[in-house]
Amino acid sequence: MSKRETALTTIDAANAKDPRTDEGQPEALLYGKRMGAECDRLFPDASETLQIAARGQHIERWVLKRANYPEGRAGYLKWRRDLGAHHATRVGEIMAAAGYDEDAIAEASAMLRKEGIKRNDQVQALEDIICFTFLKWYFAPFAAKHSPEKVLDIVAKTARKMSPQARSRALSEFDLPADLAAAFEV
Repeated sequence: MSKRETALTTIDAANAKDPRTDEGQPEALLYGKRMGAECDRLFPDASETLQIAARGQHIERWVLKRANYPEGRAGYLKWRRDLGAHHATRVGEIMAAAGYDEDAIAEASAMLRKEGIKRNDQVQALEDIICFTFLKWYFAPFAAKHSPEKVLDIVAKTARKMSPQARSRALSEFDLPADLAAAFEV
């Protein structure tokens, strides 16, 4: 088995332990597979580190519970930062065990902590994959639970995180109402 296959298999095994389920599968495992599929689709020539970071984006997300952090934006942001650090650490451990060098581990870790978004092509590619995964599989259930104002706010925030190429592609791939599509216009 190659280093990449070893790392991806190990990430999947960790995510298979998620006690939460979605569509009859462990939630983190399903999310990782969806991220991997979007990575392959959006970036067919993706580096191994991008492929691994995409699969490990939510590795063991259930370990750090949002409920254990203070309410409000500050608590939410602290939880998200801690999650990013956890994901980077776990994926780094898995990559090291699979035989990756420090540079590859550092690259994947930076992606998972979102260091250099909008400035680093690999970090931006991971963010584009995250956004497409959200739009494709998680947006409709989210929108059904929230007010139109909240949905518009989330769509606008999602669009701002994306590269101009990804926003353009989203407009062509998703049938969005005019008010939501306006957020993606380049």
